[in-house]
Amino acid sequence: MADRLTVGVAARLSRYLQVLTQSKKMGKERISSQELSDYTNINATQIRRDLSAFGKFGKRGVGYNIDSLLGEIRKILRTQGQHNIALIGAGRLGQAIASSSIFAEHGINIAAVFDTDPEKVGLTVGSHPVSPYERLPEIVREKNIIVGVIAVPADNAQEVADELVASDVKIVFNYSEALLDVPSDVAVHTSNPAVELLYALYFHLT
Repeated sequence: MADRLTVGVAARLSRYLQVLTQSKKMGKERISSQELSDYTNINATQIRRDLSAFGKFGKRGVGYNIDSLLGEIRKILRTQGQHNIALIGAGRLGQAIASSSIFAEHGINIAAVFDTDPEKVGLTVGSHPVSPYERLPEIVREKNIIVGVIAVPADNAQEVADELVASDVKIVFNYSEALLDVPSDVAVHTSNPAVELLYALYFHLT
């Protein structure tokens, strides 16, 4: 396998992983390339081509063993083991993120939650105590946090990003609407449901 996947392959494998995880939760043991296609809108031939590039995972007419394929895709995406992340923002969005089981299902641990509001500090969000924002650098180092999730208003997002960068966090997941200015060695991934909806509307209604 090549050291680094192309962006397209990594994106498709991530979508397969999402469907496989949900299928396992629903009690399914096997899944076909056509079923993966139905759930991801990726051509079944493309799915078989993607998976066959990494080995023989399925049998014609039988499909793929979900547990086995989950393990293999996690190896390919290097997502095995536990990864610690910090969540900045304990408002409504932060509370929804902290209370979700999605991260834990993929070995991602919310190791710390921060907020600047003294009334939120000390409260439990999900199952996580809220720490004062000023302790971010200390706790990031102490808990070996590699990803920062920004769930604060856009006006405050750049300041948070700067603090994460100064604390040697190299991956930032941005839930705000701000355009973040970070060094070239820091990866920023922005989640914007409105933009994703516009993308879906364009391809399905035009």
